Amino acid sequence: MNASQEKQYVDLFRQARTMLARHSSPVMDAVRDEAFSFFEAKGFPSPKDEGYKYTDLRPKFAIDYGMNLNRLDVKVDPYKTFRCDVPNLSTSLFFVVNDTFCARHEHLTALPAGVEIMSLREAAAKHPSLLAAHYDKLAGQSQDSLTAFNTAFAEDGVFLYVPDNVVVEKPIQLINVMSANVDMMANRRMLIIIGENAQAKFLVCDHADGEVNYLSTQVVEIFVGRNAVFDYYELEETTAANTRVANTYVRQEASSNVLVNGVTLTNGTTRNHVTVMLEGENAEIMLGGIATVDRWQHIDNNTLIDHRVPRCTSNELFKYVLDDEAVGAFAGKVRVNPGAQKTSSQQTNKNLCLTKQARMYAQPQLEIYADDVKCSHGATVGQLDENAVFYMRQRGLSKKEAMNLLMFAFVNEVVDNIRMDALKDRLHLLVEKRFRGELDRCGGCTKCKYE
Repeated sequence: MNASQEKQYVDLFRQARTMLARHSSPVMDAVRDEAFSFFEAKGFPSPKDEGYKYTDLRPKFAIDYGMNLNRLDVKVDPYKTFRCDVPNLSTSLFFVVNDTFCARHEHLTALPAGVEIMSLREAAAKHPSLLAAHYDKLAGQSQDSLTAFNTAFAEDGVFLYVPDNVVVEKPIQLINVMSANVDMMANRRMLIIIGENAQAKFLVCDHADGEVNYLSTQVVEIFVGRNAVFDYYELEETTAANTRVANTYVRQEASSNVLVNGVTLTNGTTRNHVTVMLEGENAEIMLGGIATVDRWQHIDNNTLIDHRVPRCTSNELFKYVLDDEAVGAFAGKVRVNPGAQKTSSQQTNKNLCLTKQARMYAQPQLEIYADDVKCSHGATVGQLDENAVFYMRQRGLSKKEAMNLLMFAFVNEVVDNIRMDALKDRLHLLVEKRFRGELDRCGGCTKCKYE
């Protein structure tokens, strides 16, 4: 391990170990030391690590961030301070300010009977056996050192439980807000359990206010039961000084249907990883994402879809638009294990580079250990079709308008996969504004915006 990179966190963990236990729960604390030992042995990932070959996060962790290890109370009411401008999207609305969960009673009581969303500390007291059976059971199998870092330092998080046979008609929305007047790190955790025959939609919006440096690590574990339907959406609109590291782990049982869709509109440095484990026959996953980056922004999406049993289906579609000196990376692996016959899998990554300085790294991969499968994968990196631009200009459009229209059509396929009409309409507008240069930063929201 490079001691100069990790020493401040090793020292901090040892000094704050008692405090971490005091402000956490026994379930979270039980796996803390093992995770820390793994991180201490492995250290921060470098470009020499296959999963991080295009994204060096070590300089981001070298900044001297503050952490709310003593769990000081949030001094603002996010329901009054922040706004989320998604017209016609009626949601059950909750917040995480840095790493503290905030909920209003009326939103909690409006949920269907049996559906619960609360902090992980509350869940440990109310549902200790349920939490113990699921917490870190997916993330703990990972060999990712930043997942281990999160497990070592996370003190609380968000717990969502939808019992068997319950359909949640209204989408649940969680707004993550980074808000501080000093450089700040937040280690966020989410545990989502969707029961058999249950249905729910969950939208997570990431925003940041101010000009300080922010770094968030996030680990999400999602368990989806038999015949359940679950949509998980992420929308990032942060700042150039924001670093986001998100690791999501999904386990699906038989005949479940899951959609995971991530949209990055404005950011600084973002590295997302999604692992999907298809563990029951006839499970289906739709995994997709959009990235629109410019200036010196950096976006890296890394995925693994693991077909472990027969007759499962996966569809994966990621599209990037890169301008100026932005850097994009996509590394997606589909693994078909021995015995996973009748697998159907399609993986596609398409990218537009609008300048010669923009860089895109694409690495689609298939690992197939079964012989009765239908699998395909591919990636393209190119520029806008000059003939199409010329054709549209001949019909009265300016060059900029023609380019915007073509870029919008390019990413539209991913947006149309969204199964929430109000969110789909809002994203159409946000993407259009992004291409017009009207969404160059996030001031909390316009989305989330200070009054």
